[in-house]
Amino acid sequence: MSNILDLILSSENKPMLDALSKQFDLTENDTKKAVEGLIPALSRGMSNNTSSDQGMDSLLDALRTGEHAKYMDQPTALSSSSKEGNGILGHLLGSKEVSREVAGRVSKQSGISGTLLKKMLPVVATMVMGAVSKKVIGDVSGGRNVNRASSGGIIGMLLDSDKDGSIWDDVLGMAAKGLLR
Repeated sequence: MSNILDLILSSENKPMLDALSKQFDLTENDTKKAVEGLIPALSRGMSNNTSSDQGMDSLLDALRTGEHAKYMDQPTALSSSSKEGNGILGHLLGSKEVSREVAGRVSKQSGISGTLLKKMLPVVATMVMGAVSKKVIGDVSGGRNVNRASSGGIIGMLLDSDKDGSIWDDVLGMAAKGLLR
């Protein structure tokens, strides 16, 4: 899931990272360290959730019905994203205890206050959903089939549950499970 991190840290999203720095009164370097520490845990949570048919359906429904891409396009909207971010965290990490553990681990690695990281976590979760949403919307509006491995889309990465570079064995496995129900 490093592509989510790469997407968020890309130069085109600098305004979003600047807004995050300003919101939490951090330097650009500390913001980058926080994001680099928090996003892998959120990506793992997303990957774990989408390993089941129900989890994948839930993510696709959230992407279809939500307006998550706005956080990538309108960085100032991040300042009011905590409530939505807490909902996303519940889906990705499951509990407040896990969120606290993630913040604590990242605090030890980065030197940034665990209390501050706990406050940042919902906002960064919103950024992750915004990045996924924008990537999926971009793939669809660009005429690419997001379910094809060749598109390089995030959905393709999520579908590749065994991380072998091919989604076809995973998709066939899901189809077979569906037929056996």
